[in-house]
This record gives sequence, C-alpha cells and structure tokens, in this order.
Amino acid sequence: MNEVLCRLCETFTSNIADALNLMVIGMGTVLVFLCIMILVMHLMSGVVIFLNKYFPEEVPEVVKKTAKKVTDDADIAVAVLSAMLKK
Repeated sequence: MNEVLCRLCETFTSNIADALNLMVIGMGTVLVFLCIMILVMHLMSGVVIFLNKYFPEEVPEVVKKTAKKVTDDADIAVAVLSAMLKK
C-alpha cells in the first residue's frame, strides 16, 4: 500500500512539474510575442510620422450647414400642438 502511495505521489509531482513547465513556456511565448508586437507598432508609428512629412494627406474641409431659423409663429404652434397630441 505504501508503494502505491509513493508511486502516486511521484506521478502527481511529475504531472504538476510538466504542467508548470508548459504554463511557463506558453506564457513566455505570449509575453515575447506581445513585446515584439508593441515594438513593431512603435517603429511603424515612427515610419508613418516620417513619411507623413514628405507625403502629407489632404484633409477635406467640413462645411457646416446653418440651421434654419423659424420666425413664423404658425410653425411653432404646429410643432407644439403635434407634441401635445403625441402624449
């Protein structure tokens, strides 16, 4: 009985060691990939800023439409009446 428990304990510790090893390798791979991705993004940002000095993009001007001012009291009365009827 003692041998079985000893073998189970060895198997358990071996499995835990393998699981921790796999976890460290996986998390390390993800960490390295994310660090490389951040570095490449910073480098590409610098390249885009550099190229934007020589090849600037044209920014279209936005034309704002002025709102129509209502000066007729009849239009205001119709709007108020329609709002009251929707209740």
